[in-house]
Amino acid sequence: MKIRRIGMVANVEKLKIARHVGALKKWLEKKGVEVLLQEEIAGKMRLARGLSWNELGKKAQLLVVLGGDGTMLRTARHVARYQVPIVGINMGSFGYLTEVNLNEMHDALELILRGKFAVEKRMMLSVLIKRSDGLIKAGDALNDVVINRGNLSRMTELETSVNSEYLTTYKADGLIVSTPTGSTAYSLSAGGPIVFPDQDLIIINPICPHTLTNRPIIFPPEAVLDITIWSKGKGATVTLDGQETYQIKSGDAVIIKKSRHVVKLILSPHRNYWEILRSKLSWSGLPAGAEKRKNAERSEH
Repeated sequence: MKIRRIGMVANVEKLKIARHVGALKKWLEKKGVEVLLQEEIAGKMRLARGLSWNELGKKAQLLVVLGGDGTMLRTARHVARYQVPIVGINMGSFGYLTEVNLNEMHDALELILRGKFAVEKRMMLSVLIKRSDGLIKAGDALNDVVINRGNLSRMTELETSVNSEYLTTYKADGLIVSTPTGSTAYSLSAGGPIVFPDQDLIIINPICPHTLTNRPIIFPPEAVLDITIWSKGKGATVTLDGQETYQIKSGDAVIIKKSRHVVKLILSPHRNYWEILRSKLSWSGLPAGAEKRKNAERSEH
C-alpha cells in the first residue's frame, strides 16, 4: 500500500513539540505525503483548523504519534474502530508503545513509506458500567481497567464472576483487569505477569488483597468478567487506561470482555520486544564477550 496521507497526533504539553511536528510535517510533504493534523496540535501550532478524531481516523492511512505511552493510549481509544495503523515516536520516559526513538524517526519513516514495516494487532477490552436503573458508561481500553477504592480508607469488596460462574469476592484496595499490552503497566507494579503483547488474554490482578492467596489469574479471550462493587463508603472509581475515570457506588457492576476492536501498531524496525523490555526494566545484558561471539556467529551465516 502506497501511503499518501499521514495523520499526526502529539502531546501538546511536551517542550518544543510544535517545532518537532512542524519539522516532520515539512519532511513528509517534501516526499509527496499529505499531512493531516489532529486539532489539538494544529491549535498549538496556530494553523488552520485541524481534524477531529473521527475525521482523522477516516481520512489517514497511517497515524504518527509524537509523545509518550499516554498519548498512544488516548489515540488508540479514539481511532481503533477505523483500523488505521499507528506508529509511536517516543518523547516520554517509558516507551513500551512508542517504540521508535526521536533520533530514529526519519530512518523508520523512510522504511514505512517504502512499505517495509510490520504491523502487530493488539486486543482491547470492552467495558460496561451498569447501575440498577441503566447503563452509566461504555468504552474500550488498550492497557487496563482499574477499579479502585479511591481516597477511602477502607477496602472494597469486589464480587467477581466469570462467564456467569462465581469466582470469588476480592477484599482489596482494588482490581486491575489488563490486556497483554497493559501487562507491563500498572499490573506489573502490582505483581502481575509480563505477557507477550500479541496474545489475546485477559489478566485479573487484585491490588493489595486482604487474602494473600488471591493471586493474578490469566483468562482466555472469550471470558466475560462481571464485577459488582460492594462498599460501605462513598463507592469507588473505574479508570480506563489511567485517563478516563468514572465514579461508581455500591451495587454497581462493571462488565469487562474482549473488545471487537483491535489496535494496529507498527513495530520498530530497530529493536524487538525483548530489547525494549531489557531497556525499560533495566535487565542485565549479555555477559562479557558474549556480544562479540554473537556477532561473529551472525557474520558466519
